Amino acid sequence: MGGMGGGGLLDIYSMAWEHLRPGSSPVDWCEGNYLISSNIAEFVNTFSNFLFILLPPVLIMLFKEYGRFVTPGIHVIWVLLIVVGLSSMYFHATLSLIGQLLDELAILWVFMAAFSLFYPKRYYPKFVKNDRKTFSWLMLLSAIAATGLSWWKPIVNAFVLMFMSVPTMVMLYTELQRVSDQRVYRLGIRSTTVWAVAVFCWINDRIFCEAWSSINFPYLHGFWHIFIFIAAYTVLVLFAYFYVESELPQRQPLLKYWPKNEFEFGIPFISIRNPDSKDWLVYCSLYMQDYDYNYKHGKN
Repeated sequence: MGGMGGGGLLDIYSMAWEHLRPGSSPVDWCEGNYLISSNIAEFVNTFSNFLFILLPPVLIMLFKEYGRFVTPGIHVIWVLLIVVGLSSMYFHATLSLIGQLLDELAILWVFMAAFSLFYPKRYYPKFVKNDRKTFSWLMLLSAIAATGLSWWKPIVNAFVLMFMSVPTMVMLYTELQRVSDQRVYRLGIRSTTVWAVAVFCWINDRIFCEAWSSINFPYLHGFWHIFIFIAAYTVLVLFAYFYVESELPQRQPLLKYWPKNEFEFGIPFISIRNPDSKDWLVYCSLYMQDYDYNYKHGKN
């Protein structure tokens, strides 16, 4: 009995090491391995995650007001983005299976957390009965189930996650048709454009590696990390805006930029105001389509 137990334990340790072992992942991106550092498999792909580490603390600071007056859950998403960055760095540094799974699962949980918080109720399935708490439980159970299934066929996980982003962008397009705030609309267009560039980089690095390697530029996956972070966090900012606008009529969301509000290529965040505040009225006169007409006719 003791011998069998020891053998079983050894098998578990062996399986765990197999998953932790560098190069155990079935996924290998276009960048050559261990070319720049003997300790880091994909050097550029590893350190191109820097935005995932550096920017979320700034977003936590900028969204303090949102967390206080709308939902503190927004900070969970910013922390999860840091987890995505760290997991991705570990994966690309080692190309281990456990690194791949941590990377992909962190992205999955960002999706599920964002859906729980901000998924517009008008798109809820009927059985949820327009209840966000029920929908959040559904997302939690889906995330747990998907976490288990991700171990089944790790090679397809990245494609599944990529597919999940498509309906999100379609939903973003639909929501943008409803907004009168031209600042929000412009940010939506920029986010969609950056997302398309990111997808271009991902597909080309994955499918057309030979062609890019022939011109000595196997680094598109590194650019994917940069562009997808910009697209992801700006889409989250937009859905945070839509949530307040559609579900909290006692609050008014203002899209602002840091460090300079007039510079629309800064870091976007949402400020919260009361509907009749001076800031809100000034903001409306500057950025809201047809604001003067609606205000004069009592439709504000």
